[in-house]
Amino acid sequence: MTTGTGTSGGAGRPPVTEPITISFAGFNRAWAAWIGHRLNLRGYQVSFQRWDPPVTESLETSFADLVLAPGKVLLILSDWYFQLGPRTVPEWNTALRNVVPPHRARFAAVSVASGALPTATTALAPSELTGIGEREAERRVLLALGLPTDRLPVRVNATPGPRFPLDTPEVWGAVPRRNTRFTGRETLLNEAYHYLSEAGEGAGVLTLNGMSGVGKTQLAAEYVYRFGSEYDVVWWISAENRGTYRRGLAELSTALGLRTGDEYGERLRAALDALRRGDPYAKWLIVVDGADEPEEVWDLLPTGPGHVLISSRNTDWSQHNSRLLDVPVYARDESVAFIRRRAPRLDEAEADRLAEALGDMPLVLDQAAGWLNDSDISIEQYIALLEEGGDTSVVKVSADFPAAFQTAWSILLNRLRDTVPESIDLLRLCTYFAPGLIPVWFLRDLPAKGVPEQLVGLLNDPLRWNRAVNQLRQYSVVRLESHEGATEDAQSGESLYLHRMVHQIVHSDISAEEGVGLADTVRRALALADPGRPTDTRNWPRYAEIVPHLKYADVLHSTDADVQRLVLNCLRYMYLSGEYDAGRTFGQRALETWREVLGAEHPRVWDVTHHYANVLRTLGEYGPTERIERPAVEFLRRTKGEEDLDHLRAAGGLAADLRGLGRFEEAKELSVWLADTYRELVGPEDSRYLSAQNNVAASLRLLGDYEGALAIDRRILEDRRRLLARRHPWTLFSEISYATDLRLLGRNEEACSNLEMSVRENQLVMGSDHPQTLRAEFGLAMGRYRQGQRQEAGIALASVVERCERVIGGRHPTTLLFLASLSSFLREHGDIDEARRTGERVDLSYRRTLGDAHPYTAGVRGNLALILRNLGEREQALEMSEEALVTMERAVGAWHPWSLGCAVNTAAIRNVLGDVESAERLTAKTAVQAAESLGRTHPLTLSARIAHAADLRALRKREAADKEESAALDDLAQTLGPQHVHTVSARSRQRPFWDFEPQTT
Repeated sequence: MTTGTGTSGGAGRPPVTEPITISFAGFNRAWAAWIGHRLNLRGYQVSFQRWDPPVTESLETSFADLVLAPGKVLLILSDWYFQLGPRTVPEWNTALRNVVPPHRARFAAVSVASGALPTATTALAPSELTGIGEREAERRVLLALGLPTDRLPVRVNATPGPRFPLDTPEVWGAVPRRNTRFTGRETLLNEAYHYLSEAGEGAGVLTLNGMSGVGKTQLAAEYVYRFGSEYDVVWWISAENRGTYRRGLAELSTALGLRTGDEYGERLRAALDALRRGDPYAKWLIVVDGADEPEEVWDLLPTGPGHVLISSRNTDWSQHNSRLLDVPVYARDESVAFIRRRAPRLDEAEADRLAEALGDMPLVLDQAAGWLNDSDISIEQYIALLEEGGDTSVVKVSADFPAAFQTAWSILLNRLRDTVPESIDLLRLCTYFAPGLIPVWFLRDLPAKGVPEQLVGLLNDPLRWNRAVNQLRQYSVVRLESHEGATEDAQSGESLYLHRMVHQIVHSDISAEEGVGLADTVRRALALADPGRPTDTRNWPRYAEIVPHLKYADVLHSTDADVQRLVLNCLRYMYLSGEYDAGRTFGQRALETWREVLGAEHPRVWDVTHHYANVLRTLGEYGPTERIERPAVEFLRRTKGEEDLDHLRAAGGLAADLRGLGRFEEAKELSVWLADTYRELVGPEDSRYLSAQNNVAASLRLLGDYEGALAIDRRILEDRRRLLARRHPWTLFSEISYATDLRLLGRNEEACSNLEMSVRENQLVMGSDHPQTLRAEFGLAMGRYRQGQRQEAGIALASVVERCERVIGGRHPTTLLFLASLSSFLREHGDIDEARRTGERVDLSYRRTLGDAHPYTAGVRGNLALILRNLGEREQALEMSEEALVTMERAVGAWHPWSLGCAVNTAAIRNVLGDVESAERLTAKTAVQAAESLGRTHPLTLSARIAHAADLRALRKREAADKEESAALDDLAQTLGPQHVHTVSARSRQRPFWDFEPQTT
């Protein structure tokens, strides 16, 4: 906001002709915006003039130019206003004495300064605005300008103006302290502000892009402080990795006052949903800092009416609905101004030489100027050191950086080594944490035994610790940040922020020998911080804090039992919290490394195999999972015996792999054996036995034995209600399984009755967007659809799919399951083109992950054939349907309900194309098989019987057709009701069809 005007007729009075010019430092933009708005409401014309005098012009000349502005000039005086340039206090006193008295009537002033003002400002008699409320501040501004102070009438439905600067936004979190030495960047700040202000809903995403060390984070923080008063929510999230980003979003839900469950992912999803809806706040700003890997966080980026500001080195953000704003190094005048503010003893020419030598890089200028200000070395000597390369014999830096950077860092680090050696020890230790926020308070309770000698005193002596931290802060090597999650007895609950570039420079030249002790110290600190129960969602924030540091501490090469336990717990946390991609990457590295370090047959290898396999299976990667679990099962059976609990655990995982691969009979046999073995070993009321029984029921369901699955699931549900609680997550899971069995048996009314309660319980316990809750809602929607409640079912299905894609991603097996049913629904009751796109997407995903021979692939291709039939592509539809039928029969057998359903659809397409005889033969056989396997009144059997009657009629066998149809209609009316949509449809002789619905494995 360099210049601008604004006016409003407010308060019912005509605008005043004499304008008012507000002169302010960019640092105080919020004050200028608020004052300008309050004057606009009173009908005064306001112009804004940002104060930033060029260093090439005398201060008196620049200040005198303000008199050229029309009307009265209101000065917003602050520490920053007087520091710009920078200018000395004597310079200011001279300018004020020479300019103000001759033009006293033209000037008015208010003060928002925290320190003493130049003595000559007494001529301006500034009104103090700090420490008072909004109403009194407005009164003082008006008095300073000589304007009436009567209150404005209340304006109904008025658009809110800028927030009073002393009032923070309603929600404010994790924003770094304001950098009082921030310099320049005015063009970038204004460009960012105007872009976000003018962006439409959903388009307000801006990425500050530039190399390490140019000040992207500081620019983002300054943007927050300058423009934050225009938002109701300002939330800062560190995004060095997905885990810390998810934690930041989850914490926002609490700050927003959202009512959610304790489940970590639910809080995250609730926050995203609230931002999307703009409820409770529509004016929000989310800052995503350090997002250098867009693929890790872009899918969790907020959308809605607010704005997102990202800082990143990665230009790939342009591919994710974000505009890039390039952040270069300082312009030379900015470098000079910054250096003189950081090192007042340097004059303009010396600052220019230093800026030239260090390439105008803000981070390096900050550190070098800070050191020079405390040193008696001359600028000539310092630059000579830079040119000579400096003394790097003690502290070296990476040769990957420009020579000037290397030398500047060598000088600074050696200075630290000579004055406060503990600071170098701490800095080196920090590089075995991840760059960014470093939870050094993890180190405070670390036992001295095993800690390198040079670190013992540092960690155990608060005075030495504080001296080291303060020295690093003084030279801007680290930044101190508050840590909201710290325990009460932690050292102030604070973390250090170490810039990625500084981290790389310092870490790259630590010797391998020295690194062993440092890495081990950090590993032990992380292990000590492990809360030990990744199944408890209350511990997930702590795990989210630990996980980013695992790689840098090289935990996978440790042979310490506590560190190995930490690895397993973190992998378990990634699985439970939905961090599947991160879990896959970490699990693969852990498995490969432990096989190499510990040996392929070490017990820890089997532990990590189990947890890694859980992640892969959740992602639908059943083939790779089987390939790593089968050897584990065989080894454990051979070495520990069949009844060993580790072997049984691995065998249970293998059975799940077999179900995912479509080898249902093998899975059932293995699951039955496991259930029998668990019953003998631990008894019928142990949770492991009940889980094994649950897996038997799942196998029976996949084999089409819905009655058998129902009987087992009923017993499990009763036992879990008795042994656990009605609202235990496993009990709620059993309720969904039981209702699914009812629905697959055609008992939709019973299923819906059970699921209505189950949905409410899951929403309460698990959260509204938890995958288990979504499964309950999906089952209820499908049950209602089968009951004929099409509109309600369609709305519910669309909602479930949208949330599932947002929460666990479009490739997740559960999402594909939901999408398959949505495609079938859209074929009959929605946009058939969208049905085709959705069906083809599911088909492609199944063929890629499961293969062409898998029953799920066959089933969705059968669904696609029905879409092609409706689109008029009948020959292609028949070819696809015939192929689906053959594949399905090979996969699960001709008597399986899925094969029978494919046969019903294939016969229908044969009939349409005129091959009535083969259609009749197929429906006759299918009706008999369905009656024997499912019962004569099962919905699929009734569909086959109605279809057979239609084929008989097409062959002019009317007597047989009427007899078959009459019996089927009677059974339909008795089973579903005479007015049920399927009964009415059959009575009007609309040919039935069957939709394949994949099941969870």
